Amino acid sequence: MTFKSLGPSTAAFPTPTWVIATYDKNGRANAMTAAWGGVANSSPASVFVAVRPDRYTYENILIKREFTICIPSEEHVKEADYFGIESGRDIDKIEAAGLTAVKAEKVNAPYIAEFPMHLECRLADRMNLGSHFVIIGQIVDVKAREEIMDHKDSIEIQKLKPIIYSPTDKNYYGVGEEIGNAFSIGKELKKK
Repeated sequence: MTFKSLGPSTAAFPTPTWVIATYDKNGRANAMTAAWGGVANSSPASVFVAVRPDRYTYENILIKREFTICIPSEEHVKEADYFGIESGRDIDKIEAAGLTAVKAEKVNAPYIAEFPMHLECRLADRMNLGSHFVIIGQIVDVKAREEIMDHKDSIEIQKLKPIIYSPTDKNYYGVGEEIGNAFSIGKELKKK
């Protein structure tokens, strides 16, 4: 078995397709697509997302210190992509995409009503890594539509239908089938 060196790259899989929503200094809703992000901490519950400092969203996060991470489903892949190719400085992207910005309940930031899930976050920290700043958001609340949850109030990924971004071929994908139960399937390999 041989491996080919690709050099330094962003080829880390999977990457999410998140939409970061903020209010600007005038209270206008804005949204930006981000793929470099994930869970940063369990207690307090926190996420990270990398944002270039020249992005309007970065400016808005520093001003308001609150934001949401909206999780679009597969049916909104066009809108999610659009939020990453247009600047909110020039246009109301949410309105142009035909979607609805709603004020979040626990933070001063909007969320996209048509998306099935969002995380309400407060800026906890930020770190300059070069081309991007890593934004650490403490999760204040998570909201999910009831139709994507099971009877135990757990979010079902097959109902959520999140979008996965591939950084190498620059395409979007859906999630596949369940292949094993976490913290369980590996027990088969434990020594008895």
